[in-house]
Amino acid sequence: MTATSELTPERRAALREKYRLERDKRLRGDGNNQYIEPSGRFAHVIEDPYTPRVEREPVHDDVTVAIVGAGFSGLVTAAALKKAGIDDVRLIDAAGDVGGVWYWNRYPGAMCDTAAMIYLPLLEETGTVPSAKYVPAYEIFAHARSIATTFNLYDHALLSTSTTDVRWDDTRSRWVISTDRGDEFTAQFVATGTGPLHRPKLPGIDGIDDFAGHTFHTSRWEYDYTGGTPEGSPMVNLGSKRVGIIGTGATAVQCIPRLGRDSGELFVFQRTPSSIDERNNHPIDPEWFAKLQKGWQREWLRNFTVLQTGGYADEDLVMDGWTDISVRIRDRVAARVLAGEPLGPETTLAAYEDADDEKMEQIRARVDTIVNDPATAAALKPWYRQLCKRPCFHDEYLQTYNLPNVHLVDTDGQGVERIDATGVWANGEHFDLDCIVFASGFEVGTDLSRRAGFQITGRDGTTLEEHWTTGMRTLHGTHVDGFPNLFLLATAQAANLISNVPHNYVEGGDAIAAVVAHARRTGASTVEPTREDIDAWLTRIQARQGSVIGSPDCTPGYYNNEGMPLEGDQQLNGGAFIEGAVAYFEYLEQWWRSGEFAGLHFS
Repeated sequence: MTATSELTPERRAALREKYRLERDKRLRGDGNNQYIEPSGRFAHVIEDPYTPRVEREPVHDDVTVAIVGAGFSGLVTAAALKKAGIDDVRLIDAAGDVGGVWYWNRYPGAMCDTAAMIYLPLLEETGTVPSAKYVPAYEIFAHARSIATTFNLYDHALLSTSTTDVRWDDTRSRWVISTDRGDEFTAQFVATGTGPLHRPKLPGIDGIDDFAGHTFHTSRWEYDYTGGTPEGSPMVNLGSKRVGIIGTGATAVQCIPRLGRDSGELFVFQRTPSSIDERNNHPIDPEWFAKLQKGWQREWLRNFTVLQTGGYADEDLVMDGWTDISVRIRDRVAARVLAGEPLGPETTLAAYEDADDEKMEQIRARVDTIVNDPATAAALKPWYRQLCKRPCFHDEYLQTYNLPNVHLVDTDGQGVERIDATGVWANGEHFDLDCIVFASGFEVGTDLSRRAGFQITGRDGTTLEEHWTTGMRTLHGTHVDGFPNLFLLATAQAANLISNVPHNYVEGGDAIAAVVAHARRTGASTVEPTREDIDAWLTRIQARQGSVIGSPDCTPGYYNNEGMPLEGDQQLNGGAFIEGAVAYFEYLEQWWRSGEFAGLHFS
């Protein structure tokens, strides 16, 4: 594999030009509008195929906290509230059970590519022992259910229930929540944990409605059609089928090996190849796990975050692809500073480019060592920086293209041309298909109400979407002026730690629980920041703009708003604490432990 010392200035210049050319051929003017919401024949895609809806009487009551969304953000926040003594916490979710994305994602091969020891929250509290370093989706779903059981979160939950409206009533200092089940109840506090990974989207390809064969989205896998199970048993019904899959992102990388194994023929339609590093999964020894000391998970979380954001630690407890990326960059920065360069943005960027050039050359070289056909190998090589798109880690994906029944249809960045009754057109060629699988992901970057499926209306009848017309505006990524007693469960304008998203929720959940407990102790009916408080916070995070993750120079993807520039204050939408994730978590903990809650006003 190519070493950094072999990357001559000429080779580096050639890489820049290659990256630019590959990016430019994929740029398109419609950005996120290239995707469409499921409707018509695809309306069922947003429905729940896993849990039958059971009719019940509408709910009309009052709770202290209502949490919209029962994925990890909602579960972790609810658990923190329970630990703080807040018993009447209600989860609301359209899904028939808790788990969020891990309820919906049951496609074959689904698993998380962040290590279970840090990805699965509340392992100590639930007594869960992960089976391996990286665990499958059904095990993650089981852990989500374990959290709900441990903290009695099913007691007040409204599942198989879609929130339709969240509206502030100033006369009662309460939020009024309405649902599609006829519920209308009130809550003193509302937390929204709808997340970006629950509402599927489809590619806006001409003729998508015309296909006469079978179609489904990966997040609504139809095992009745394919055969098999989420646990991995063979999809026996596909043995005589010609299957096409559109998309080669993180989801497709995981399900393509199983589709290749079981399909009569598999056609993979690729617009942009993913970066595929090795996963090197292995079982976790239960005896070793049992010897971990109390508080171990917090130690592991902080250790991972320190290393993943370029800091130093005595050891790397997680040892995965994420820490490998960052340690490479950190070491290059240190070498440049020791050589006399000043520590600053230019030195950091140069070190990042050095480390990334080396890593991506290795990833491209790895393709050649695995894929037998030279043309296929060439098409599978990613020509962009590793953090431009979600890095993938897999030990079977590239090998799948050596199977005689698997065909890569690379479209050189242009995507599928159109779909007709019998199949797919790409590169001017028609591919007859029995089934099309859409691996097109979830709503990311679209309008808030479209992603969430409901509006949040604060004081004076202003919706949150209207309030944020010029960009997201929060305190700590959580509190919004004009929207009292509202908590946003997200990552932006806070730590923005995308490599291990649940860690954001663990830290944020503790802060939210402290705020609610303080309001209860002091008899405060409302909690809210002022516009001046938020302006001060936005000023503090603005200097963090220009992250190497999702840079506008990257090939288009959801990390960089599909290559579309963010105008004005919209650039704040992905803002983060200037000193980094570790400093943010330390700041937030000190903030709520002080009991002063600077920037929030209790009345």
